[in-house]
Amino acid sequence: MSDYPVEVRGLETRFGQTWVHRGIDLAVPAGEVVALVGGSGSGKTTLLRQMVGLMRPTAGDVSLFGEPLFAGSRAEQLERRRRFGMLFQHGALFSALSVFANVAFPLREIGITDEAMLRDLVRLKLAMVELDADVALRMPAELSGGMVKRVALARALALEPELLLLDEPTAGLDPDRSSGFVRLIRALHRALGLTVVLVTHDLDTLAALASRVAVLTDGRILAFGPLGEIIKVQDPFIERFFHSDRAQAALARGRGMG
Repeated sequence: MSDYPVEVRGLETRFGQTWVHRGIDLAVPAGEVVALVGGSGSGKTTLLRQMVGLMRPTAGDVSLFGEPLFAGSRAEQLERRRRFGMLFQHGALFSALSVFANVAFPLREIGITDEAMLRDLVRLKLAMVELDADVALRMPAELSGGMVKRVALARALALEPELLLLDEPTAGLDPDRSSGFVRLIRALHRALGLTVVLVTHDLDTLAALASRVAVLTDGRILAFGPLGEIIKVQDPFIERFFHSDRAQAALARGRGMG
């Protein structure tokens, strides 16, 4: 793996006359968990999607695993994309497909057709996210919010990626399910040696997971480093986001997770 599985250089994003990013530079070190935080409209999720080619920036460059995101033939680009998985905020499961078919989908896409092998692989992926094999028979509408997240995570891990991207992974979960999901991500990160990039506004999740934090304000990365260093930066956003009594209590809870 590259020392920096994700590198963003000079990235700019404009929607109409509105600038969202004005020169983003960020290199995500291998094996770390990097959290993207910022105010509403700061472009966190947009940046996450641009990192994996779901959106194109107005200008600038994105590299994955040391190679330009869109470099090479279509086959080479597809091979590069198989090295990451993404968990969308609301799971983005295919509502007309069973849990089994959802998790098997990326496996079928790479050409696995043996049904016995698919059953074994899906069972393995569900076990990795602490779900019983019989969940495979259910439809997404029959799942709780926490189970939807876990099934979506199983699908994101189907191709054994090196890089995992998470968009608001604990959004919509109650505190107990949120803590359980955070512990699961921590365990998977350690066991699989993943590099993780996540967007979150939840300080409990941030404190529990992130080894580094990137703060987006005014279209740029204001600060990037360990949480202990970030909270010392003198800036109005950081003061509001990290230093209120409520924020301090959340950070304390997050440090106790896992």
